Amino acid sequence: MTVSAEVIELCLKNEPRAQEALYKAYSASMFGVCLRYAGNRMEAQDILQEGFIKVFQNLSHLHSKEAIDGWIHKIFVNTAINYYTKQLKFQNEVSLKFESADATIQEDALSKLSHNELLKILQGLPTGYRTVFNLYVIDGYNHREIGEILGISENTSKSQLWRAKASMRKILRRIL
Repeated sequence: MTVSAEVIELCLKNEPRAQEALYKAYSASMFGVCLRYAGNRMEAQDILQEGFIKVFQNLSHLHSKEAIDGWIHKIFVNTAINYYTKQLKFQNEVSLKFESADATIQEDALSKLSHNELLKILQGLPTGYRTVFNLYVIDGYNHREIGEILGISENTSKSQLWRAKASMRKILRRIL
């Protein structure tokens, strides 16, 4: 997926064709990142657009052309988190009842679902649950880091993750 150093250099000179090439090279995979954090496709498109604006504005800060894949991914994760924190200012989040864990779901249950079905389940989670789940399970942050990023305690991060998993189990039990 990495683009050539020449494309990056031309992007730094605001060359539209190079910017389009960079966009085409990364838009599909970064849209996937956006979808994981967003509540729906429209929010994901907003995050995608905002993320590419940041990429082009900050491309001069890229230290190593070889590290562009990770650098772009990090920008999109941070853009999604910033989108989430902005949304919290405008929403009153209603916390779901604390659910007790039932028996575990069959190991092959997830293999019966398509990528889109799993994505839809993830997008159906409350914003806080979804964000912590993505950061911890998919992007590999620990609870201390998540707490720092989101401005919550480490224990709140753990609780949000537990609740996200419990909510997903409940949804999966219903549909499987």
